[in-house]
Amino acid sequence: MAIFGLTALSLFSVIELISGLLLLIAGAEILVRAAVRLAASLKVRPLIIGLTIVAFGSSAPQMAVSLQATLADNTDIAVGSVIGSSIFNILVTLGLSALIIPLRVSRQLVRLDIPVMILASLLVFVLAANEELTPIDGLLLLAALVAYLGLLLYQTRHSRRPRTLDTVVQAPWLSSLLLMIGGLLILVVAGHLLLGAAVDVAADLGLSERIIGLTLIGVGTSLPCLATSLIAALRGEREIAVGNVIGSNLFNLLGVLGFTALVAPSPLSVSPNALAFDLPVMLGVVVLCLPVFYSGYRVTRAEGLVFLGLYLVYGLHVVSFTFGMPLATKLEQLMLYYVLPALVAFLLFTSLQAWRRQHKRESQ
Repeated sequence: MAIFGLTALSLFSVIELISGLLLLIAGAEILVRAAVRLAASLKVRPLIIGLTIVAFGSSAPQMAVSLQATLADNTDIAVGSVIGSSIFNILVTLGLSALIIPLRVSRQLVRLDIPVMILASLLVFVLAANEELTPIDGLLLLAALVAYLGLLLYQTRHSRRPRTLDTVVQAPWLSSLLLMIGGLLILVVAGHLLLGAAVDVAADLGLSERIIGLTLIGVGTSLPCLATSLIAALRGEREIAVGNVIGSNLFNLLGVLGFTALVAPSPLSVSPNALAFDLPVMLGVVVLCLPVFYSGYRVTRAEGLVFLGLYLVYGLHVVSFTFGMPLATKLEQLMLYYVLPALVAFLLFTSLQAWRRQHKRESQ
């Protein structure tokens, strides 16, 4: 029996999908809270917490889903969800957070973390050029992540003494550790539910695994990152809000894709459509962060609106492409030949102005 075009099987899949998303958010929330409590006792800067502990917690759902997808031989979902999550994190999470409160950007992000994120995106793009990611590629990505974490550790030890996080209640390390394990177990169960339901819904609607990964799962696994950054922005913890997004993207690109490619029974396949459009869009979005962050060392509400507008155009393109609408080609041409060049010119102009202002301040 069909209800509104849905069979009993697809209704069950939708319920399973919603349950998986709810468990995903709950598990990530538990994991992030426990991780922040554990890190607070170390008296580490909020930015470092955002880039590492909070970002790892936000990326844990992505790791769970990608591993489940790989072991179930749904590699397009594993790769597509990482790409979709990276685009969503920057354009939507940062965009909405900036609408709440203009986000202050530290010099460390502009000098180290953003360039590393750009290099990580470029590395993934180059390694995926042959339409697959092998275990050797996975090792390279994981080695890059270890090198980045080593740089962060070195900076933390040689930086000024950070301020204490008064908003975080310090708890015994054992209870925090047990909470983290509990959160991870919930995430594994949620990842299993979400993957199974997403594949069933995709088959029922005739959608490709790439589209499901880019949209439904990519957005779903980004919800913990979105919630964390929005809450941090509301509480005035701007460094955590920004650091969480950058760190989460780095963990997704280097950690999730690297570990997934390493343990996969066969090389991860990369869709030709992903190579032709989605990966270049992700690389462009990541590069976009550098001039935006450099111009005044903050993300304004206007720039947040620009980010949200870009994601709206990207989302319309994906939907149009999925359902074979002629709008897809027009949107792609509009983005490639008009919107992106105008955006690049505007950002170069604002970056040059910002550089001149800072140069004048230093010379005075």
